[in-house]
Amino acid sequence: MNCISIAADKPATGAIAEINAQADTGGIAPTPQPSHSPTRPAATNAVIDTILSRSAAKYYDPAATLSDDQIRDLVRIGTSAPTSFHLQNWRFIAVRTAEAKARLRPIAWNQPAITDAAVTFIIIGRLADASTVPARLAPVVEAGIMPAHLVPEWETPARGLYDDQPQRQRDEAVRSATFGTAAIIYAARSLGLGSTPMIGFDAEAVHRECGLADDEIPVMLLTVGPERSGNWPQKPRMPVADVLDFA
Repeated sequence: MNCISIAADKPATGAIAEINAQADTGGIAPTPQPSHSPTRPAATNAVIDTILSRSAAKYYDPAATLSDDQIRDLVRIGTSAPTSFHLQNWRFIAVRTAEAKARLRPIAWNQPAITDAAVTFIIIGRLADASTVPARLAPVVEAGIMPAHLVPEWETPARGLYDDQPQRQRDEAVRSATFGTAAIIYAARSLGLGSTPMIGFDAEAVHRECGLADDEIPVMLLTVGPERSGNWPQKPRMPVADVLDFA
């Protein structure tokens, strides 16, 4: 597929400003609309309003594109999400060329959004590996956030949690990938872009087509791009009283 891995550590070059400029000139989907849910609480700031107005996009503008820097910015924001022991056990493949989209669509249940959206991220979780903790924490120590003597105090419990525990390793891969995806979803919404997380794909075929490593799991797909008309607003949710208990 000639899948393109997006390196999160490459600095963006004014991509957010570029996205906002496009939004001002009509190049991006309309600004977020408020939820139609009658039980929606009053928004208190722009972040909450973005979250409460997000909805899954089915229809994208097939002529719209995102630049590589715009895509890098979304991934950079996604990697600000939390991970256990700072493992950062995720990877993102940005499928954004016509050729790559055409190869992905048949193994993604032939869903039109794969080819219509500006980009489809293949969200990859990596099995939790405690041996990577020192390397992940090295920049934290270098930045003066954590003293070096604490690194073994993180690695030891991580090994106790994950070593020889394949189910926990997999669970952590899915958790980390999901946290990162959620951050991208809300960042995209704040920039006037639609998005939809998708589980409708052949995981084995994606794994094979993209040459994923044995410790990598394709957790979900995420389409992102400017929308066209026809998408629904956010659907009403269950009442909080039905899903919340106090202890």
